[in-house]
Amino acid sequence: MIWNRQTGYEIGRFAVHKATGFMKACNLTPWFLTILVVLSCPAPSRAADPAKPAGSEVKHVDAQEAQKLIAKKKVVVLDIRTPAEYKAVRIAGATNIDFLAPDFEERLTRLDTNKTYLVHCASGGRSTKSLPVLSKHQFQFLYHLDGGIKAWEKAGLPVEKAP
Repeated sequence: MIWNRQTGYEIGRFAVHKATGFMKACNLTPWFLTILVVLSCPAPSRAADPAKPAGSEVKHVDAQEAQKLIAKKKVVVLDIRTPAEYKAVRIAGATNIDFLAPDFEERLTRLDTNKTYLVHCASGGRSTKSLPVLSKHQFQFLYHLDGGIKAWEKAGLPVEKAP
């Protein structure tokens, strides 16, 4: 150890190089130790519940996985197709907000951003485009039904149809 005779503080240590045996002084200042401590701390966990996607991130699911989420009442189904498409065929209990409508973003503000949503459209195009908008509005938990309601119907899952 190297001591400062005036202050009585340690200002460094000696290190010996293994290969050469050469001894040198190493300055271990407090800032270096602070950096070392910060870097040795583990990163905080990103999601408290591993079953839910992390905040403003999207988990893509197929029709079978989506059906399980709906059956367990873990999601609110958000159908972003046009009202005519929604009226013709829909997943039971879905909420319809038309992605193509001029008031789409304003209508999103009426939804609870802390709930978990399963977003879908007809085949996945519009719902994929809606994901950045949903994230912008601070929706915390999102699932995307890949393939949309067409994939849902192709899997033989139940739908409501207009009379």
